[in-house]
Amino acid sequence: MTAVAFNLEAVQDACNEAAQQARTAAKEALLKYGDRDACGFAWVNVWGVRSNSKLGKALQAAGFRKDYTGSLQLWNPSKAGVQSVGILEAGAEAYAQVLRDKLGLDKVYAGSRLD
Repeated sequence: MTAVAFNLEAVQDACNEAAQQARTAAKEALLKYGDRDACGFAWVNVWGVRSNSKLGKALQAAGFRKDYTGSLQLWNPSKAGVQSVGILEAGAEAYAQVLRDKLGLDKVYAGSRLD
């Protein structure tokens, strides 16, 4: 992770933009493919951030929760009301990319699994 000064407002702004990009990506995927893919879930993991750090607390204020693996995790970042794992993955990938770009985090990944 690069040495970037994090404040609550900058993290919240990045998360808001990431959520918007995730919703846009999910809508585009839905229009292109329809809700016909396999049923599943998608999320974003942020690794290497302590939950009691300034960045960790800011991410938790934006909706992330510490999961059993030790990462901070946000489920269904696009908030898409579909079951198609492909649509949900598109949203998660977009969200993760914005966090990498805006916050300079290198260990932000989208994850998914079939139901």
